[in-house]
Amino acid sequence: MKKQSVIDVFTRLREANPHPKTELLYGNHFQLLMAVILSAQATDKGVNRATTPLFKFIKKPQDLLDFGEDNLMQAISSIGLYKSKGKHLMATADILVKEHKGQVPDTREELERLPGVGRKTANVVLNTAFGQPTMAVDTHIFRVSQRIGLAKGTTPLEIEKKLLKVIPQEFMMNAHHWLILHGRYICTAQKPKCDQCLIVDLCRYGAKHV
Repeated sequence: MKKQSVIDVFTRLREANPHPKTELLYGNHFQLLMAVILSAQATDKGVNRATTPLFKFIKKPQDLLDFGEDNLMQAISSIGLYKSKGKHLMATADILVKEHKGQVPDTREELERLPGVGRKTANVVLNTAFGQPTMAVDTHIFRVSQRIGLAKGTTPLEIEKKLLKVIPQEFMMNAHHWLILHGRYICTAQKPKCDQCLIVDLCRYGAKHV
């Protein structure tokens, strides 16, 4: 995709949604970290259903440790892979209390040392919590980026690196939110809604399907 087309894509997405944000519900950095860890291979809506009552009394890592693993497992049992995620959350809370004074770290290296936190999760936290212009490549962004012609690649990391190069800096802070939401509601995997798409004329796929 040519540079001007990239600018046009994000200009239109910004005009339609000037202040995009994650659909995960949270009240502070630790709750965001918990929600993102739980959201792996799960829907935001499903995570929100489980965490809304949980977050009423779990505000910080020590709260989770006091709550206990058994109670946590019961609270998140509706979420896929909840057993491994629950263990990761308990271990992460323990590390945060012992090594970070109960605070969520703001560097990729420290975040990726936490159980259950990979590059994508770290990128979400760095962007959403700490305002860093990162690109968290999930299944939606992996699909959308290639479908519309923004970036081609065989791995999320390859797509991430290419997107960081082609997306102008003025859009980077919100770019991953725009792409995720576009993939979730318009550029869906099975039946993309090209007739409702704001960027269909700029899209390699859309041009063939309208």
